[in-house]
Amino acid sequence: MTDQDPVSVVLPIFNESDAIGPVLEELVQCLKKDWDDRWEILAVNDGSTDDTSEVILRITQETPGVRLVELEKNVGQSGALWMGFREARFDWIATLDADGQNDPADLTLLRDALRKGADAAFGFRADRKDTWSKRVGSKWANGFRNRVLKEAIVDTGCAIKLFRRELTDRLTPWNGMHRFLGSLFAMQGAVIEQRAVNHRPRTAGTSKYTNFGRLKKTIWDLFAVRWLRSRYVHVQVRTPS
Repeated sequence: MTDQDPVSVVLPIFNESDAIGPVLEELVQCLKKDWDDRWEILAVNDGSTDDTSEVILRITQETPGVRLVELEKNVGQSGALWMGFREARFDWIATLDADGQNDPADLTLLRDALRKGADAAFGFRADRKDTWSKRVGSKWANGFRNRVLKEAIVDTGCAIKLFRRELTDRLTPWNGMHRFLGSLFAMQGAVIEQRAVNHRPRTAGTSKYTNFGRLKKTIWDLFAVRWLRSRYVHVQVRTPS
């Protein structure tokens, strides 16, 4: 990736009316500074029941680069991301959370990590600003996941990522997909860089998951992905010389 490559930023959003305004404002300022006018933001409203949609619409009227993608009902983070991937116009896609805990300035850090030709750059929260239980639960879960899949993704729960759009072409929208993007990209032969990124305390809204709730959903997915990887066929067409 070069400084001239445009980026589509996908934000999955569910009931973040208090946080999304400041998040979009900060994100827009960071993109204008480091990407000039070579960017778009897809704010994917995942069936919110609060005023999230109205807040985003007001921002789209003031900032042409921001687009609202309105889902008919809540489908979860994976489905919202998948739809954002489908709607993205550019060859590079970035993702981050809509709660303000990710620092959008780190997108430039991830872009720098891709200068030598890697296909994706994932952030990891070196100094995570969450409760003790979430930090411990996340560390245990990442370690267990890496042992099962024989991978080395430092922080699979860190939402800030930057990657080639073509890596999303073979994805299907199943619940939990977003937690295994590293595995799903690696199956396609992608080279993934990882960088420590900033993490901030949540200042508005509420968290949408607990350790136990996420574990119940993830444990079966983990072994399903291991099985899928063992059966995956990576097909490429040879280019005539």
